Amino acid sequence: MRALASVFICVFLLSLPAAAEKPLQIYFVDVEGGQATLFVAPSGQSLLIDTGWPGHAYRDAMRIAKAAKLAGIKKIDYVLVTHFHEDHVGGVPQLVQKIPVGTFIDHGESVETGNREKILYAEYRKAIANSQRIIPKPGDKLPIKGLDVTVVSANGDVITSPLAGGGAPNQLCSAHVDKEVDTSENARSVGTYYQFGKFRTIDLGDLTWNKEFLLACPSLKLPPVDVYIVSHHGAELSSNPVLVKSLGFRVAIMDNGSTKGGDASTVDTIRSSPGFQDLWQLHFANAGGKEHNAPDAYIANVVEADTGYYLKLTAWEDGSFEVYDERNKQSKKYAAR
Repeated sequence: MRALASVFICVFLLSLPAAAEKPLQIYFVDVEGGQATLFVAPSGQSLLIDTGWPGHAYRDAMRIAKAAKLAGIKKIDYVLVTHFHEDHVGGVPQLVQKIPVGTFIDHGESVETGNREKILYAEYRKAIANSQRIIPKPGDKLPIKGLDVTVVSANGDVITSPLAGGGAPNQLCSAHVDKEVDTSENARSVGTYYQFGKFRTIDLGDLTWNKEFLLACPSLKLPPVDVYIVSHHGAELSSNPVLVKSLGFRVAIMDNGSTKGGDASTVDTIRSSPGFQDLWQLHFANAGGKEHNAPDAYIANVVEADTGYYLKLTAWEDGSFEVYDERNKQSKKYAAR
Protein backbone atom coordinates (compact mmCIF):
# COMPACT_ATOMS: atom_id res chain seq x y z
CA MET A 1 0.00 0.00 0.00
CA ARG A 2 2.84 2.38 0.87
CA ALA A 3 4.50 1.67 -2.47
CA LEU A 4 1.21 2.27 -4.31
CA ALA A 5 0.67 5.51 -2.42
CA SER A 6 4.17 6.65 -3.37
CA VAL A 7 3.42 5.97 -7.03
CA PHE A 8 0.21 8.04 -6.85
CA ILE A 9 2.07 10.91 -5.16
CA CYS A 10 4.77 10.88 -7.87
CA VAL A 11 2.16 10.87 -10.63
CA PHE A 12 0.32 13.74 -8.95
CA LEU A 13 3.48 15.83 -8.58
CA LEU A 14 4.46 15.22 -12.18
CA SER A 15 1.03 16.35 -13.32
CA LEU A 16 1.39 19.74 -11.65
CA PRO A 17 2.35 22.63 -13.99
CA ALA A 18 6.02 23.55 -13.86
CA ALA A 19 6.85 26.72 -11.98
CA ALA A 20 6.75 29.60 -14.42
CA GLU A 21 10.21 30.54 -15.54
CA LYS A 22 11.30 34.02 -14.57
CA PRO A 23 11.84 36.38 -17.49
CA LEU A 24 14.35 39.11 -18.21
CA GLN A 25 12.84 42.57 -17.67
CA ILE A 26 14.07 45.69 -19.47
CA TYR A 27 12.62 49.11 -18.62
CA PHE A 28 13.21 51.99 -21.03
CA VAL A 29 12.82 54.92 -18.68
CA ASP A 30 11.81 58.26 -20.17
CA VAL A 31 14.53 60.77 -19.33
CA GLU A 32 13.46 63.20 -22.06
CA GLY A 33 16.01 62.43 -24.76
CA GLY A 34 18.76 60.99 -22.58
CA GLN A 35 19.15 57.33 -21.69
CA ALA A 36 18.28 55.21 -18.68
CA THR A 37 17.67 51.53 -19.47
CA LEU A 38 17.17 49.12 -16.57
CA PHE A 39 17.88 45.39 -17.03
CA VAL A 40 16.66 43.05 -14.28
CA ALA A 41 17.75 39.42 -14.66
CA PRO A 42 15.69 36.51 -13.29
CA SER A 43 18.32 36.21 -10.55
CA GLY A 44 17.21 39.62 -9.27
CA GLN A 45 20.51 41.25 -10.19
CA SER A 46 20.19 44.51 -12.06
CA LEU A 47 22.12 46.66 -14.50
CA LEU A 48 21.20 50.26 -15.32
CA ILE A 49 22.60 51.73 -18.52
CA ASP A 50 23.03 55.47 -17.99
CA THR A 51 21.17 57.79 -15.66
CA GLY A 52 19.67 60.66 -17.63
CA TRP A 53 20.20 64.36 -17.02
CA PRO A 54 21.26 66.46 -14.01
CA GLY A 55 18.84 68.95 -12.47
CA HIS A 56 15.08 68.84 -13.07
CA ALA A 57 14.39 68.37 -9.34
CA TYR A 58 15.38 64.68 -9.29
CA ARG A 59 12.99 63.89 -12.16
CA ASP A 60 15.16 61.24 -13.82
CA ALA A 61 16.35 59.64 -10.58
CA MET A 62 12.74 59.30 -9.40
CA ARG A 63 11.66 57.73 -12.69
CA ILE A 64 14.50 55.21 -12.46
CA ALA A 65 13.58 54.44 -8.84
CA LYS A 66 9.96 53.92 -9.94
CA ALA A 67 11.07 51.39 -12.57
CA ALA A 68 13.20 49.59 -9.99
CA LYS A 69 10.20 49.33 -7.66
CA LEU A 70 8.03 47.97 -10.45
CA ALA A 71 10.72 45.39 -11.18
CA GLY A 72 10.76 44.33 -7.53
CA ILE A 73 14.28 45.45 -6.64
CA LYS A 74 15.47 47.71 -3.83
CA LYS A 75 18.96 48.46 -5.15
CA ILE A 76 20.75 48.64 -8.48
CA ASP A 77 23.68 46.25 -8.54
CA TYR A 78 25.52 47.82 -11.47
CA VAL A 79 25.29 51.19 -13.20
CA LEU A 80 26.99 51.30 -16.60
CA VAL A 81 27.83 54.80 -17.81
CA THR A 82 28.31 54.48 -21.55
CA HIS A 83 30.11 57.83 -21.85
CA PHE A 84 30.47 61.18 -20.13
CA HIS A 85 27.83 63.39 -21.72
CA GLU A 86 25.28 64.97 -19.42
CA ASP A 87 22.23 63.14 -20.81
CA HIS A 88 23.90 59.84 -19.85
CA VAL A 89 26.03 60.50 -16.74
CA GLY A 90 24.49 63.72 -15.41
CA GLY A 91 21.90 61.95 -13.26
CA VAL A 92 24.38 59.92 -11.20
CA PRO A 93 24.66 62.30 -8.18
CA GLN A 94 20.87 62.40 -7.79
CA LEU A 95 20.42 58.68 -8.47
CA VAL A 96 22.69 57.59 -5.60
CA GLN A 97 20.57 59.71 -3.25
CA LYS A 98 17.36 57.96 -4.31
CA ILE A 99 18.37 54.29 -4.51
CA PRO A 100 21.42 52.26 -3.38
CA VAL A 101 23.92 51.40 -6.12
CA GLY A 102 26.57 48.68 -5.93
CA THR A 103 29.20 49.04 -8.67
CA PHE A 104 29.79 51.57 -11.43
CA ILE A 105 31.10 50.65 -14.87
CA ASP A 106 32.63 53.13 -17.34
CA HIS A 107 35.36 53.41 -19.98
CA GLY A 108 37.88 55.40 -17.92
CA GLU A 109 38.78 59.08 -17.99
CA SER A 110 36.67 61.58 -19.91
CA VAL A 111 38.20 63.13 -23.05
CA GLU A 112 36.01 66.24 -23.00
CA THR A 113 37.86 69.50 -22.29
CA GLY A 114 35.11 72.11 -21.87
CA ASN A 115 34.52 73.63 -18.43
CA ARG A 116 30.99 72.22 -18.11
CA GLU A 117 32.18 68.77 -19.15
CA LYS A 118 35.04 68.87 -16.64
CA ILE A 119 32.61 69.78 -13.86
CA LEU A 120 30.25 67.00 -14.97
CA TYR A 121 33.02 64.40 -14.76
CA ALA A 122 34.23 65.71 -11.39
CA GLU A 123 30.68 65.45 -10.02
CA TYR A 124 30.49 61.86 -11.25
CA ARG A 125 33.79 60.92 -9.62
CA LYS A 126 32.65 62.49 -6.35
CA ALA A 127 29.31 60.65 -6.43
CA ILE A 128 30.97 57.24 -6.92
CA ALA A 129 33.90 57.81 -4.56
CA ASN A 130 32.68 55.18 -2.07
CA SER A 131 31.58 52.65 -4.70
CA GLN A 132 33.38 49.94 -6.59
CA ARG A 133 34.33 50.81 -10.17
CA ILE A 134 34.95 48.55 -13.17
CA ILE A 135 36.72 49.81 -16.31
CA PRO A 136 36.18 47.06 -18.91
CA LYS A 137 37.84 46.40 -22.23
CA PRO A 138 36.17 45.06 -25.38
CA GLY A 139 35.65 41.32 -24.99
CA ASP A 140 35.20 41.46 -21.21
CA LYS A 141 32.15 39.90 -19.56
CA LEU A 142 30.10 41.82 -17.01
CA PRO A 143 29.26 39.87 -13.83
CA ILE A 144 25.45 39.98 -14.00
CA LYS A 145 24.13 36.70 -12.59
CA GLY A 146 21.68 35.07 -14.99
CA LEU A 147 22.51 37.35 -17.94
CA ASP A 148 25.40 36.94 -20.39
CA VAL A 149 26.76 40.44 -21.07
CA THR A 150 29.76 41.04 -23.33
CA VAL A 151 31.45 44.42 -23.78
CA VAL A 152 31.88 45.00 -27.52
CA SER A 153 33.18 48.59 -27.48
CA ALA A 154 34.88 50.81 -24.91
CA ASN A 155 37.17 53.85 -24.87
CA GLY A 156 37.34 54.02 -28.66
CA ASP A 157 38.15 50.35 -29.23
CA VAL A 158 35.93 47.50 -30.41
CA ILE A 159 36.23 43.73 -30.24
CA THR A 160 38.71 42.33 -32.76
CA SER A 161 37.33 38.78 -32.80
CA PRO A 162 33.68 37.91 -33.50
CA LEU A 163 31.38 36.68 -30.76
CA ALA A 164 30.15 33.09 -31.05
CA GLY A 165 27.65 33.02 -33.91
CA GLY A 166 29.24 35.97 -35.71
CA GLY A 167 32.16 36.10 -38.12
CA ALA A 168 30.44 35.73 -41.49
CA PRO A 169 31.76 37.93 -44.33
CA ASN A 170 29.57 41.00 -44.66
CA GLN A 171 28.42 41.72 -48.21
CA LEU A 172 27.23 45.21 -47.21
CA CYS A 173 30.70 46.57 -46.39
CA SER A 174 31.26 48.08 -49.84
CA ALA A 175 28.33 50.47 -49.26
CA HIS A 176 30.07 52.18 -46.34
CA VAL A 177 31.24 55.78 -46.57
CA ASP A 178 33.21 57.24 -43.66
CA LYS A 179 31.92 60.28 -41.82
CA GLU A 180 34.13 62.88 -40.16
CA VAL A 181 36.25 61.36 -37.41
CA ASP A 182 34.48 61.70 -34.06
CA THR A 183 36.88 62.58 -31.24
CA SER A 184 34.14 63.13 -28.65
CA GLU A 185 32.95 60.92 -25.82
CA ASN A 186 30.33 59.40 -28.14
CA ALA A 187 32.96 57.37 -29.99
CA ARG A 188 34.21 55.99 -26.65
CA SER A 189 30.83 54.60 -25.63
CA VAL A 190 30.75 51.31 -23.77
CA GLY A 191 28.68 49.04 -26.01
CA THR A 192 27.23 45.78 -24.70
CA TYR A 193 25.75 42.62 -26.23
CA TYR A 194 23.18 40.62 -24.20
CA GLN A 195 22.23 36.95 -24.30
CA PHE A 196 19.44 35.43 -22.22
CA GLY A 197 18.70 31.90 -23.34
CA LYS A 198 17.88 32.30 -27.05
CA PHE A 199 17.03 36.00 -26.71
CA ARG A 200 19.57 38.58 -27.95
CA THR A 201 19.79 42.37 -27.81
CA ILE A 202 22.45 45.06 -28.08
CA ASP A 203 23.06 48.54 -26.66
CA LEU A 204 25.91 50.64 -28.07
CA GLY A 205 25.22 53.86 -26.17
CA ASP A 206 26.03 56.77 -28.49
CA LEU A 207 28.67 54.92 -30.49
CA THR A 208 29.09 56.72 -33.79
CA TRP A 209 29.15 55.79 -37.47
CA ASN A 210 32.81 54.95 -38.10
CA LYS A 211 33.16 52.85 -34.94
CA GLU A 212 29.97 50.97 -35.79
CA PHE A 213 31.53 50.06 -39.13
CA LEU A 214 34.39 48.32 -37.32
CA LEU A 215 31.86 46.02 -35.65
CA ALA A 216 30.40 45.09 -39.04
CA CYS A 217 33.34 44.77 -41.42
CA PRO A 218 35.06 43.04 -43.09
CA SER A 219 33.09 40.36 -41.22
CA LEU A 220 30.19 40.92 -38.84
CA LYS A 221 31.53 40.52 -35.31
CA LEU A 222 28.09 40.26 -33.73
CA PRO A 223 25.51 37.45 -33.97
CA PRO A 224 21.96 38.43 -35.00
CA VAL A 225 19.77 40.08 -32.38
CA ASP A 226 16.03 40.00 -31.71
CA VAL A 227 15.86 43.61 -30.53
CA TYR A 228 18.00 46.56 -31.61
CA ILE A 229 18.22 49.25 -28.93
CA VAL A 230 18.73 52.15 -31.31
CA SER A 231 22.07 53.89 -30.84
CA HIS A 232 22.39 57.57 -29.98
CA HIS A 233 18.63 58.16 -29.58
CA GLY A 234 18.20 57.64 -33.33
CA ALA A 235 20.54 60.49 -34.33
CA GLU A 236 21.93 60.30 -37.87
CA LEU A 237 25.49 60.43 -36.51
CA SER A 238 24.98 56.76 -35.60
CA SER A 239 23.03 53.69 -36.81
CA ASN A 240 25.39 53.03 -39.72
CA PRO A 241 23.26 51.05 -42.23
CA VAL A 242 26.09 48.56 -42.81
CA LEU A 243 25.82 47.46 -39.17
CA VAL A 244 22.09 48.00 -38.61
CA LYS A 245 21.02 46.05 -41.69
CA SER A 246 23.32 43.18 -40.67
CA LEU A 247 21.84 42.63 -37.20
CA GLY A 248 18.70 40.76 -38.31
CA PHE A 249 16.46 42.28 -35.63
CA ARG A 250 12.68 42.17 -35.69
CA VAL A 251 12.05 45.01 -33.25
CA ALA A 252 13.84 48.30 -32.64
CA ILE A 253 13.37 50.41 -29.51
CA MET A 254 14.42 54.06 -29.58
CA ASP A 255 14.98 56.16 -26.45
CA ASN A 256 14.57 59.51 -28.19
CA GLY A 257 13.05 62.78 -27.08
CA SER A 258 10.46 64.88 -28.86
CA THR A 259 13.16 67.24 -30.14
CA LYS A 260 16.24 65.00 -29.74
CA GLY A 261 17.02 62.01 -31.93
CA GLY A 262 14.55 60.09 -34.05
CA ASP A 263 16.11 61.42 -37.28
CA ALA A 264 14.28 60.50 -40.47
CA SER A 265 17.33 58.83 -42.05
CA THR A 266 17.70 56.54 -39.03
CA VAL A 267 14.03 55.57 -39.14
CA ASP A 268 14.41 54.78 -42.85
CA THR A 269 17.46 52.60 -42.14
CA ILE A 270 15.64 50.68 -39.43
CA ARG A 271 12.55 50.10 -41.57
CA SER A 272 14.63 48.87 -44.52
CA SER A 273 16.49 46.29 -42.45
CA PRO A 274 15.81 42.64 -43.39
CA GLY A 275 13.35 41.00 -41.00
CA PHE A 276 12.15 44.29 -39.46
CA GLN A 277 8.64 44.24 -37.97
CA ASP A 278 8.12 47.09 -35.50
CA LEU A 279 9.69 50.28 -34.17
CA TRP A 280 8.84 51.42 -30.64
CA GLN A 281 9.73 54.93 -29.42
CA LEU A 282 9.83 56.73 -26.09
CA HIS A 283 8.68 59.94 -27.81
CA PHE A 284 7.06 61.14 -30.99
CA ALA A 285 9.92 62.83 -32.88
CA ASN A 286 8.57 66.22 -33.94
CA ALA A 287 10.93 66.70 -36.89
CA GLY A 288 9.93 63.44 -38.56
CA GLY A 289 6.19 63.97 -38.83
CA LYS A 290 3.83 61.01 -39.07
CA GLU A 291 5.82 59.56 -41.97
CA HIS A 292 8.98 59.06 -39.92
CA ASN A 293 7.54 57.94 -36.60
CA ALA A 294 6.09 54.69 -35.34
CA PRO A 295 2.30 54.44 -35.10
CA ASP A 296 1.00 56.20 -31.97
CA ALA A 297 0.19 52.82 -30.39
CA TYR A 298 3.94 52.09 -30.29
CA ILE A 299 5.02 55.42 -28.79
CA ALA A 300 5.11 55.95 -25.03
CA ASN A 301 4.89 59.75 -25.08
CA VAL A 302 3.03 61.27 -28.03
CA VAL A 303 2.67 64.89 -26.88
CA GLU A 304 5.13 67.60 -25.83
CA ALA A 305 4.00 67.47 -22.19
CA ASP A 306 6.46 65.85 -19.78
CA THR A 307 4.32 62.74 -19.26
CA GLY A 308 7.21 60.39 -18.46
CA TYR A 309 5.73 57.09 -19.65
CA TYR A 310 8.09 54.11 -20.03
CA LEU A 311 8.34 51.13 -22.35
CA LYS A 312 8.99 47.67 -20.95
CA LEU A 313 10.40 44.62 -22.70
CA THR A 314 9.92 41.18 -21.15
CA ALA A 315 11.94 38.31 -22.65
CA TRP A 316 11.89 34.57 -22.03
CA GLU A 317 14.67 32.03 -22.44
CA ASP A 318 13.03 30.43 -25.49
CA GLY A 319 13.59 33.70 -27.37
CA SER A 320 10.02 35.00 -27.21
CA PHE A 321 9.38 38.48 -25.87
CA GLU A 322 6.80 41.23 -25.56
CA VAL A 323 6.86 45.02 -25.46
CA TYR A 324 4.51 47.00 -23.19
CA ASP A 325 3.60 50.69 -23.44
CA GLU A 326 2.75 52.28 -20.09
CA ARG A 327 0.76 55.08 -21.73
CA ASN A 328 -1.91 52.96 -23.40
CA LYS A 329 -1.45 49.82 -21.25
CA GLN A 330 -1.09 47.73 -24.40
CA SER A 331 1.53 45.14 -25.28
CA LYS A 332 2.56 43.10 -28.28
CA LYS A 333 4.02 39.59 -28.13
CA TYR A 334 6.68 38.25 -30.47
CA ALA A 335 7.06 34.50 -30.80
CA ALA A 336 10.42 32.76 -30.56
CA ARG A 337 12.11 32.33 -33.91
